[in-house]
Amino acid sequence: MNAVPLTIRTLTEDDIDAFHALRLQAAVDTPYGIVPTREEEARWSREENIARVRETDQQAVFGAFDGTALVGIVGWRREARQKLAHKSLIWGVFVEPAYRRTGVARRLMERAVERARASGVEQVHLAVGARNPRAQTLYRSLGFTVYGTEPRAPCIDGEYFDEELMVLMLD
Repeated sequence: MNAVPLTIRTLTEDDIDAFHALRLQAAVDTPYGIVPTREEEARWSREENIARVRETDQQAVFGAFDGTALVGIVGWRREARQKLAHKSLIWGVFVEPAYRRTGVARRLMERAVERARASGVEQVHLAVGARNPRAQTLYRSLGFTVYGTEPRAPCIDGEYFDEELMVLMLD
């Protein structure tokens, strides 16, 4: 399938309502991929969501836009503590179902990794569901490698799911 012509950019305060709506959708659509439940995600206040997406030298959230519609997100956060400042984390990857398999997640991930490189971090970490082969394939194609498995990472409705821990070395 051809890549969808989208705009990828850093989210701003103006995008908070769309960000929040997409996170709520993600919590329902892929409960094994997003840690908060829908109820937990719904409790985030507008101010808290603004803090989550506010771009700083330590964090950014990138969005994929089809026109004005936010259809995908990925968060990046650098470790703040000095001894861990060489590491960063990818979090909250989600693409609306209609836009999957079109290259949107790849473009979002490439943008987040580009930001990590520009920040000077030496490695980027993420966790992916052990039962999510499409995401695992994407991350491997970007150079991420598995360095471990966290057993029983989330528990959803009494069922445990393992997560693969992955890293991309940038140095």
